[in-house]
Amino acid sequence: MKVMIVHNANQQVGGDDVVVAHESKLLQSAGHQVVFFRRDNWAAKHYTGLRKFGLAKQAVWASDAKRELALLLRDEKPDVVHVHNTFVMISPSIYSACAEAGVPVVQTLHNYRLLCPAATLFRDGKVCEECMQHSLLRSIQHGCYREARSATAVTAAMLAFHRFRETWSREITCFVALSEFSRSKFIEGGLPAHKVVVKPNFIDPDPNNRVGDGDYALFAGRLSPEKGVDTLLSAWKQLHTDIPLVMVGGGPEEARLRERVAREGIKNVELKGKLSREQTLAALNNARFMVFPSVWYEGFPMALVEAFACSVPVICSRMGTMPEVVADGRTGLHFTPGDADDLARKVEWAWTHRDEVRTMGKEARHDFESKYTAEKNYPLLMGIYERAMEVPSRAWDLRAELTV
Repeated sequence: MKVMIVHNANQQVGGDDVVVAHESKLLQSAGHQVVFFRRDNWAAKHYTGLRKFGLAKQAVWASDAKRELALLLRDEKPDVVHVHNTFVMISPSIYSACAEAGVPVVQTLHNYRLLCPAATLFRDGKVCEECMQHSLLRSIQHGCYREARSATAVTAAMLAFHRFRETWSREITCFVALSEFSRSKFIEGGLPAHKVVVKPNFIDPDPNNRVGDGDYALFAGRLSPEKGVDTLLSAWKQLHTDIPLVMVGGGPEEARLRERVAREGIKNVELKGKLSREQTLAALNNARFMVFPSVWYEGFPMALVEAFACSVPVICSRMGTMPEVVADGRTGLHFTPGDADDLARKVEWAWTHRDEVRTMGKEARHDFESKYTAEKNYPLLMGIYERAMEVPSRAWDLRAELTV
């Protein structure tokens, strides 16, 4: 099979960039031919003057990207095109090129961009669905994308234009949601239910499970408001037991969090800053459990699966996709989102119930082996491609066969 991968890389490496690399490697290792059509958002950094205003048009309809992809489709004749990200430099214009060439399109929904200009469904410290419930004008009013009304207006215009044109429903054969929760959100937002299937991400290579019980609790992720980092520190401030917390990651809140820890005298908290993947996995392998206190609708948190691969159970907020991945009482514990008291209680219990947490770690590893390895993911991906290639225009629903 020949698969064309279309991806607009982010200025800072994100989860979708990692998934593109992993899925491409998986396809190539299985003997499939992979052709790439890539652009990079770093190019936008060099746009100045009038050219910068051209980015608005580029985001809505990049004629050059469509022409280039059309030529590549003609020359390579792929069986299927798998799109990961088109924002900003590629744009949804490329779907039209695929439709004209008669090539089926699979689109992975890595974030909530089709529903929310900011791609997060999160604003002012809480979940926000105003653009779904009202109109995209709400996002411009609040300046949701990069806290700028002008940039938000461009993104909202892109979404409005392609909704009016019915680009998503007419020119995309299949959407891949990363969880049942996100699938339900996209259907609520207007995507055709029969075109949206669920396939989780995977980890490769396997980091292998840890030896021992671990010496601390671990947070690993971006230090930003939606990750619930203030709830985490508030919970640690009221613990009755001395429990070490290691926080791995950088982000816009790092300096403020360090200052808060010092100012409020929060004990047993160490902020490690941003570490390499190898260093992060090493920290994970020495953790007794992971704490994941996000207060937004996570897409598919790879940190949870990495924890499972290392036999580390997870205490997570009861929100969005997270309860789908972490089974309460079996592979971890749930707490009420934003509730520091509830989180503190769950952390105290986990720290003082070593045997139960060890069993949870074994169950977490079992879930990893049965759901989130490359070997388990490959047939799901192939099933999506093969069905998409059969009759691109027909209605189809793979939920019964392809969800996990």
